[in-house]
Amino acid sequence: MPSPQQKNWWIYPVIPAETNQQLGMYPPYLRQMLFNRGILNEETAAMYLSASSPVYDPFLLLDMQKTVDRLFKAIDDKEGIVVYGDYDVDGVSATALMVLVLQKFGGNVHRFIPNRFEEGYGLNNDAITVLADSGAKVILTVDCGIRSPREVEHARSHGIDVIISDHHHPKDELPNAYAVVCPKREGDPYPYKDLAGVGLAYKIAQALFSKRSAGDWKADDWVDLVALGTVADIVPLTGENRTLVRRGINQIRLGSRVGIKALAGVAAKDITRITSTDIGFILGPRLNAAGRMDSALKAYDLLVTDSVERAGMLAQELDNQNNERQKATKTAQDNAKEKIGEESELNLISAFFKVPSESEPDVSLNGFLPGEEIYPGIVGLVAAKLTEYYYRPAIAGVVDKEFCRASCRSIPEFHITEALDECSDLLVRHGGHSMAAGFTVKLENMPALVEKLNSIADRKLKGQDLKPVLKVDCEIPVGEITPAIYKDLDQLQPTGMANPSALFLARRVRFSDIKIMGRDGTHLRATIDRCPLNQAVAFNQAKWYEIWKGSRPAFDILFSIEVNRYFDKETQQINIRDMHPSEETESR
Repeated sequence: MPSPQQKNWWIYPVIPAETNQQLGMYPPYLRQMLFNRGILNEETAAMYLSASSPVYDPFLLLDMQKTVDRLFKAIDDKEGIVVYGDYDVDGVSATALMVLVLQKFGGNVHRFIPNRFEEGYGLNNDAITVLADSGAKVILTVDCGIRSPREVEHARSHGIDVIISDHHHPKDELPNAYAVVCPKREGDPYPYKDLAGVGLAYKIAQALFSKRSAGDWKADDWVDLVALGTVADIVPLTGENRTLVRRGINQIRLGSRVGIKALAGVAAKDITRITSTDIGFILGPRLNAAGRMDSALKAYDLLVTDSVERAGMLAQELDNQNNERQKATKTAQDNAKEKIGEESELNLISAFFKVPSESEPDVSLNGFLPGEEIYPGIVGLVAAKLTEYYYRPAIAGVVDKEFCRASCRSIPEFHITEALDECSDLLVRHGGHSMAAGFTVKLENMPALVEKLNSIADRKLKGQDLKPVLKVDCEIPVGEITPAIYKDLDQLQPTGMANPSALFLARRVRFSDIKIMGRDGTHLRATIDRCPLNQAVAFNQAKWYEIWKGSRPAFDILFSIEVNRYFDKETQQINIRDMHPSEETESR
């Protein structure tokens, strides 16, 4: 297995002359960026740069008409409606959107977001029983439910109609719900398949407003929530998603939702300049911290409150929880890496912790960290860190006296949910995407599950040269790295999954100065010789400091150009994503 963090560099081919001519109205580097993203002519370029892909008719989704009719009946008959969400940003923002929308129509609507620690992900029978006893007649799921057939039957037995809206991959057989709104279900004609859970909630809102007015309100009044959940859930920022996120970011910048404005404030971010990157790395983690460390209801309350005072209080609490989350994640990650070591022969990495205050679980597992406790809500983050470090699918879970609840993260070469599907006979529940999933398993089945997953990983991955690939947009001479380039690149926004920010290669770069920075001394700050934009940072690259200090070699660097904003101060800088001494660099 390769050393951690070793990467392959892959450079896009130079834009062909014909395409270059077709895009001649744009600056040279931007033309190359457009070509790399499959944009070959002026018409598609204009649509892409304006983020004006079609926003499709919501009634193209199967069961949307049934959903609208049933919700309006519940509203008109004053039946109890429960919006049943998830505890991540996607689920919380979708819950907030649907509750606020249904309230505008006069609905008797309530929210339910399960507690991660006590109830786990998705529908659960105990919660459904409580909701039935409280008078619920309709449950509208958002970001969950597509893999809950038993829970849906339980709701039906209590006289509850379940409407599922979920963007996760369904099993072959759908739950027997009143309606199922999911673009990934077989035979669904909706043209765009990658909406987040909050994106589907928005489509339901669109459908409702198209059939009935509610004063001056419209679905786009909540598109800021769509941007939050879509970016935070790391779904592709292409097509309709990109259009909605662009609209949502523009709305966020107006500062009209006091909760989002307060959250940006505690993070020292200017709300008028918020980007998709800020959502992904600043706002999203703080909202997620609520569900990871305590209860997601704090995040929900922040998004729905109209009180500036309460928003400020909740935002500060989330910021504090996020700081605690960061420390806990770092500790758990370090413990896991110490156990696993720098090298591993396994094609699937696993680390299992115990629930705080529980006795030592009676289980023998490779990857179990005896005595190590963890906040159950951070296991997904730990799995993500392990996947990033080793470039292998990874599982991180917590075990108590009866169950293990785990999160999985993966690499493009390994579809983790399909792997879990092969193990369904051993699992209590599971679900997710190709790159991220979760499961619950009885402790007695844990050894067999880990063995089977390792076997599947060996079958799928053995013999492959598994290294992360960094796709390089183009090579650029160091003397041409100017602030003007950033203005061109800004037109690519919003960037994210499947629409990455531009990545450049510069060869034989020399540094006049390098300093170690960061609390744990893992990052670098550098000054680049003969470069108009000469200030650079290199996160998690401190390993090169001693080499530079000793012989001061030239480096080949992969980098992006970013704006560092802190309130009213704005500076452009180079973010070095990867680097090697020039003589050691291999490019492909």
